Formats: sequence, structure tokens, C-alpha cells
Amino acid sequence: MRRPVKLKISIYTRLVFWTTLLLVLLFGAVLFVIQIREAKILQDETKARALLQAQYMADANLQNLSLQDWQAVQGYVDSHSIGDLAYIVVYNRAGQPEASNPLIRSHSEIVSTSLLEDGMPPEESASVLRRLVLRDEPVRLLEVEVFAYSPAAGRWGSVKIGLSLESMYAKLREIQKVLLLIGLGGFLIGIAGAAILARRITRPIHRLVDGTVRIAHGDLSQAIVDTSRDEVGDLARSFNDMTSQLLHAREKMDDANRRLVQHEKLASIGRMAATIAHEIRNPLTSVKLNVQKIAEEEGFAETVKAHLGLTLEGIDQIERFIKELLNFTRVQELSLERWPVEQIVDESLKMVKETLAQKKIVVEKACAPDVPAILADADKLRQVFLNLLRNAHEALGSGGKISIACDTVAEGGRTMVRVRIADNGPGIAEKDRPNIFEPFYTTKPSGFGLGLANARKIVEQHSGTIAVGKKRGRGSAFVILIPAEEAT
Repeated sequence: MRRPVKLKISIYTRLVFWTTLLLVLLFGAVLFVIQIREAKILQDETKARALLQAQYMADANLQNLSLQDWQAVQGYVDSHSIGDLAYIVVYNRAGQPEASNPLIRSHSEIVSTSLLEDGMPPEESASVLRRLVLRDEPVRLLEVEVFAYSPAAGRWGSVKIGLSLESMYAKLREIQKVLLLIGLGGFLIGIAGAAILARRITRPIHRLVDGTVRIAHGDLSQAIVDTSRDEVGDLARSFNDMTSQLLHAREKMDDANRRLVQHEKLASIGRMAATIAHEIRNPLTSVKLNVQKIAEEEGFAETVKAHLGLTLEGIDQIERFIKELLNFTRVQELSLERWPVEQIVDESLKMVKETLAQKKIVVEKACAPDVPAILADADKLRQVFLNLLRNAHEALGSGGKISIACDTVAEGGRTMVRVRIADNGPGIAEKDRPNIFEPFYTTKPSGFGLGLANARKIVEQHSGTIAVGKKRGRGSAFVILIPAEEAT
């Protein structure tokens, strides 16, 4: 009986086969983990954004809900039902719908049913995933509902939004395509690398595995280091490009959320400022007039008059705080005109000339002759320069020095006019640098913490930036960038 002939498989063939098989399994597992993790990240970020949007709308309509101004609420709903925000439904205290956009009114099961139950704490929310047919197309939605309430008066109603998830699923499909292409590339690289030099391809694979595991654990800032110019190097660069894109997308989402939180913070400050102005300013004026009238009376001792003077100074300080607070929260229109930045700087220096001279502070100004004009509200920019000059004056001792430089730089493809104001004072502590532009943050015992916050607001209204600059030696420096007229 003839023995069956065994198929002879060479070590080279087996090496290529098993190496390729292992690479396919490895890439498949890693890419699957990345896909699952990124899908969860997108879902969590989408849910957080939907909850933040719903809470923002509830806060924005709190006054209208308390006044039962349903026409204003409907107007708000109609103007904000755009983009991936498919629908908005506003309920009254009894859970009855009062306002909704036309797109969802035909779906009575959505409009008439609130997700929030009676007795739930006001800080609670509810969410549910839905599939609806809108504009004759099936749409996947995340529905989120939050209470509209104030701590003093309690619940005034609730706001429910339907956020379309189609853009999120589109991103997931793009990620899946990229991962699929990377997996296919890994398969081809495995065959080519194992066929040419198995030993050489083993070391880069270990580095690649380490990098992809870190990426799979969420470290998108991790770059896969591989300087080889073969297919493994291409794969590493492809992973780096992919993680860079994902990291950029995440940073943009974080920045959007940060801006939304900042806007909500400013809205809260605005409400507080309005309350302060209403509850304090008017009676404070009466108090000030009465104290002034008493101070004008004759027959008081000098000590009494001194105390009355201190009282008037305290009242003036409160009025300045209220004024700065209202200036910070009030949205003001800019009166833009063509101005040379050096002229605005000179006018600002004239206003503090005598104050600086009292301390014998020397001002050195150097402006390049070819600095283009800017479109600016000169009064507002003078406020910025005056604030920085006064801060430098307070920080400097007798005989100090302030340096002002004006020139142009290229940034982001635009020509920017740069103004740098520096001093040789004690400088800014490293721990204070990240917070100096935040409202109500101050290192001065008599400050309100709104000067630099107002300065940043004004500069950003001019599409510019203000930041703490680097300076050699002692002192501090502030750098202001504003687009030149020809670049706006």
C-alpha cells in the first residue's frame, strides 16, 4: 500500500504564513479595540454636549418660563432648531407642552410625553435613544430632557431636545473605513516584510504593538516612533496621522465645550450684575448724597469729617466695582475706524503721563515705521492700554521703566499688528499666569479682578489676542495681536 504523499511546506512559506496570520489577528484586535473605544468616546461626548445644550436652553428660557411668556419661548425654539438639533419641546410646570418646532409637532407621542417624572430632583435629567422619520428620512436621535428651575422658586418647567446622531455615526463610519484600510495595509506589510526579511520586520512590529496599545487605552498624543522607510514605517505614519486627526477632533470638541461653559458662566455673571445694579446702585446713590450733605454741614469735629470722607471713599469703590462688573457683562457694539496703533498708544500715554511722572517712571517707546493701520474702536483699545499701563505703574517702584514696542508679525496666514508692553517690576508669579485673565481673579489687595478680563474681552472683539509674553530678567510683559486692516 502506497503511503500518502505529504505536502512539503518550507520554513520560508510557514514563516510568511504564520507571520502574516499573526499580524492580521493583531491588527484586527487592536483596531477593534480602538473602534470600540472611539465609539464610546464619541457617544459620551455627544451625550454630554446634548445635556449641556438642553441645560443652556433651560437657563436661557428660565425668565420666560417664570413669566409664562410662551410666545417668547416659541420664538426661541424656532430660532434655535438648526443643525443637528432636530427638535426642541418646552413643557410647563404641569408637564404639558407649550412650545415646539413644526418638524416634531406631527409626532404627538414625542411632544405630549415628558421624560421627567413628578418628584424627581430638579438637578436630574432623562435621556432616551429614538428612531424617527423626519423629512421622509429615518433619523437616529438622542433625546435629553432637563428641568428649568431656580433654587429660590423651584421648578418652572422643562426643556427636551432631540439631537441627531447621524453626524456621530458618520464619524464612526469614517473611523471604520480608516481602520479597515490600515488593517488591509497591515496584511500586505506582513506578507512583504516576512518575504524579504523576517528578522528585520519583527523589531518594528514590537514597537508598533506598543504604540497601538497605548492608543487603544486612549493616549492619542502618543506617536509611534519608526524611522524605517518600508511598509512598517508607512503603517506607523498612518497610525500617527489617524491619531493626530482624532486628537485634533477631541481638542476641538473640548474647546467647544469650554466655550459653552464660559458663555454659561458669563450669562450667570450677567444675571448677577443686573441684580447688583438694581438692588445696590439706587439705594447706594441715596446713601452717598445723604453722606455728602451731612459732610457739608458745619460744626462737626475733624475726626467726624475724616470718617465721613472714608465712608464716601468706600461708596466710590463700590460704585467703581459695579461699573466694571456691568462693563464686563454688557455686550457693546464696536465703532470701528481706521487708526494707526501708535496714535492710540500715544493718547493712552498722555492720560497717565502725570501719574507716571510722580514715580519718575521712564517710558521707552519704539514703533516700526511701516506698521499698518488697524480697524479698531480707539476708545475701547485705549481702555486696554490704560489698564496695562496702570498695572505696570502699580507694580513699579520709583525710577522704574516701561517699554512699549509696536511692529508686525505673520500669524495664521494673516498680518498682525503687535503691541508689547513690558516693565522691570517684580513680575507675575508662575502660578498666577494661567488665571490672570479670568474674571474676579486678582493678586492686588484693592483690585476687583476685572481689568484684565475686560481687556481680553475688548481685544477678542477686535479678532485679536492678548497673552503674557516671555521676558528676560525681572518684570512682566503683555503681548497684544490685532489683525492689520488689509488682513481683515
